[in-house]
Amino acid sequence: MESNRQKKIAGVLQKDLVDILQGAARSGGLTNVIISVTKVNVTVDLSIAKVYLSIFPHNKSKELIEGIKSNAPLIKHELAQRVKYQLRKVPDLSFFIDDSLEYIENIEKSLKGENNPIQDPNLLDKRKKS
Repeated sequence: MESNRQKKIAGVLQKDLVDILQGAARSGGLTNVIISVTKVNVTVDLSIAKVYLSIFPHNKSKELIEGIKSNAPLIKHELAQRVKYQLRKVPDLSFFIDDSLEYIENIEKSLKGENNPIQDPNLLDKRKKS
């Protein structure tokens, strides 16, 4: 169960991370990429924030998440500049792909009969645990 403090900090981080990541994508020339922060979970001791990202188009998500992970210290520094009056210490950031929207989309396609896993068992790739 998350405390109110954890929720507040997660909310602050989520809002600023969206700005930072979208800005970085734009300045990197990626104008047709949408990066959204779907969820932020902060540990009880407020030392680690798990950041879940949804990246569109999906085929860019692997390379972008690698770039984001390798730039985590820079992202944390930028975040610290933005939240210095709200937080004493910025938590370490761990980034994960949130594939739930893609997963739901695949279920909807299956329900509409577009992708039939009974006729094509290859459609049933195992869902990754994060």
